[in-house]
Amino acid sequence: MREIAGTCGFTMIRRVGVEEEFLIVDNASGHAVALGEVLDRLSDDDGLSSEMKQEQIEACTLPRISLEELAQDIIARRVSADSAARAVGARSVALATSPFPVQSTAAPGTRIEQMMQKFGVTAVEQLTCGCHVHVEVESDEEGVAILDRIRIWLPVLMALTSNSPFSNGVDTGYASFRSQAWNRWPTAGPSDIFGSAHGYHTHIQEMLNSGVPLDLAQIYLDARLSHHHPTVEIRVADVCLFADDAVLLAALVRGLAETAARQWRAGAPPVAVPTVQLRLASWQAGRYGIGGDLVDPLTCRPRPAFEVVMSLLDHLQPVLKEQGELSTVEFLLFQLLARGTGADRQRAAFAQGGGLSSVITDAVHTSSLPTTLQRDAADASLLGSQQEL
Repeated sequence: MREIAGTCGFTMIRRVGVEEEFLIVDNASGHAVALGEVLDRLSDDDGLSSEMKQEQIEACTLPRISLEELAQDIIARRVSADSAARAVGARSVALATSPFPVQSTAAPGTRIEQMMQKFGVTAVEQLTCGCHVHVEVESDEEGVAILDRIRIWLPVLMALTSNSPFSNGVDTGYASFRSQAWNRWPTAGPSDIFGSAHGYHTHIQEMLNSGVPLDLAQIYLDARLSHHHPTVEIRVADVCLFADDAVLLAALVRGLAETAARQWRAGAPPVAVPTVQLRLASWQAGRYGIGGDLVDPLTCRPRPAFEVVMSLLDHLQPVLKEQGELSTVEFLLFQLLARGTGADRQRAAFAQGGGLSSVITDAVHTSSLPTTLQRDAADASLLGSQQEL
């Protein structure tokens, strides 16, 4: 964490990073296509790596303090992923499922072979693209305290990032069908309240002792401690069609983490919503996105999505204001609410008459659009140049 000048004096702010998974589609047909030997040439310098299936590619930003730097990283990684796809006559798109039917290709390696054999059709059919946000923590104890206190808000993040209505050639009826496909894994979904770092690690070890997951990397909880970095990792979101929404997601997750850490230090217990209720809330979020009711995190009753999202904003407002990010988050959030989610955009493209091909074409164009923060910086630079003239 670093000390920065906020709107209320100096404050500590956590670094945040984003991992995005992209679908690789044929440039002509729009069908998912395997990268093949291109995967061997992916470079950590470009922030790119392979995933479980050859029809997808992962891009990781650096850990950042400022949302402006994070936005630049996100777009740079999206451009790099698309450049890698072009090597096989394909494009990289920010779609969380393949709109067209696909028989995906497992990446090479012993571990992947073991997954295919053990989990059968769940692993064979799995081709989904998510967005994972990492937020810096001081210790496992703080990290678990954060996990315990943000769990009730994760379905709201799922709704805001929903971007997978089409799968296997049909409209699934879901805003986030990725969430349905992903939760076929036995270790996926919301978690109980852990209470302490010891409680967390005991829970994870008991999962491993069952012999069901192959290893620690297969603990697919919606939110977990990273086993590679000193971070909490929030895994509930679809990959966002718009880069702006990925920036917004990162800002909301960081705000949730800092708010939760302060509650923990103040002795405030987590809200004890049963895990079964969180599963219901997640299903509702994946089914309707922001187009209907969401399950209110505090009452566990249906409530219009806009009102639930505003409750999230109210919850985060003190931290966002202190960190000088409130106006940016408000702009990005209201922009999303006005134009709709990635799922809304996909359905609108489909309705224009070109079918699933139109969905792919629009996604290719939209995935690499510059973020609002980049456009604002460019406009400011241009205005400064004009004034100098």
